[in-house]
Amino acid sequence: MKPEVASLMEKYESRIVGQSTNLKLLLSAILAGGHVLVEGVPGTGKTQMVKTLSHLLGGDFNRIQFTPDLLPSDITGSTIYSMKDSGFQTIKGPIFTNILLADEINRTPAKTQAALLEAMEEKQVTIQGETYPLSDVFFVVATQNPIEFEGTYPLPEAQQDRFLFKLDMHFPAFEEEKSVLKQVLENRSYGNDIDAVLDIESFLAIRKEIGEVTLNDSILDYIMQIVRRTRESESIRFGASTRAAISIGKASQAWAYLSGRDYVTPDDIKIVSRPALRHRIQLSPHIELEGVTIDQIIQDLVGSITVPR
Repeated sequence: MKPEVASLMEKYESRIVGQSTNLKLLLSAILAGGHVLVEGVPGTGKTQMVKTLSHLLGGDFNRIQFTPDLLPSDITGSTIYSMKDSGFQTIKGPIFTNILLADEINRTPAKTQAALLEAMEEKQVTIQGETYPLSDVFFVVATQNPIEFEGTYPLPEAQQDRFLFKLDMHFPAFEEEKSVLKQVLENRSYGNDIDAVLDIESFLAIRKEIGEVTLNDSILDYIMQIVRRTRESESIRFGASTRAAISIGKASQAWAYLSGRDYVTPDDIKIVSRPALRHRIQLSPHIELEGVTIDQIIQDLVGSITVPR
C-alpha cells in the first residue's frame, strides 16, 4: 500500500470519529471504481463523511441537494438558445465532475433519480440527443434518509443495483459522540481546510494496483456460492445479480489492498458481502413480518457456506 493511502486513512479517521469501518468501506468502494449509497437518520454525519473524503482525494467535486422540485436537466445539463451567438449552446450540469455528492437522493421523484443511471453505468451523459463522456475518475456518493421518513421516495431497484455498496450510518458510541461534540464546539473539526493527499494521476495508479490484487479460484467459487445462495434461499424473494458478484470481487480487492495485502482472503469476502448485498436482495414477506433484517439474513447465509482453505 502506498504511503499516501495510509496518510489518507489516518487523516480521514481523525476527522470523522466513530465510523472507522464505514470509512474504510467507502474508500474501498471508490478505489474499486464503484458508487456508494449511504443511509442513516439525519445528523449522523453522512454528508460530512463524503465531503471530507472528497477534499482528501483531490479532483473536482460537486454537490447536488436533491429536492422534490429538482429536474433531470438540473443534474445533467441542458441546451439553450444564445442570442449572442445566434445558435444553441449546451450548458453542462454538475454531474460533470470527479466526485458527485447526491445529497438526500430519495427526496426527489424517480424520474429525476433516473438522470443518474446512464452516468453511473456508462460514464456518459446524453443532452438533447448528444452524448458527452465523463471523466475516467467519476463516482457518485449518494446519501439518503430511511424510507420510513416523511417526504422520501424509494429508489428503483435498477438504480440501487448500480451502487457497489450501501452503507448504514448509526450513531457513534457515547465517548465517540462526546469527542465529536467537543471538536465542533472548539471549532477544531468539520472545516474545509483539508489538504488533498492524492491527485488524479496517483488515484489512477492506485486503482491499477488494486486490479492486480490476487483473487484465486477458490475465492471466486466462494463469491459465486454466496451470490447463488441468495437466489435459492426461501428467506429471500429476489436474489442478487451477477453485478453483485462483480461488486464483491472488486471491493474485496480494494479492502485487501487497504489492509496491506496483495491477495484476497475469505475474511475480506465476509466483510464486503454485507454492504454489497443489502440493497440488492429483497426478503420474503413472511420473513419481513417476523422482523428479521436483511443484514441478519446475509450473515446467516454467508455463515452457512464452507470457507475455502
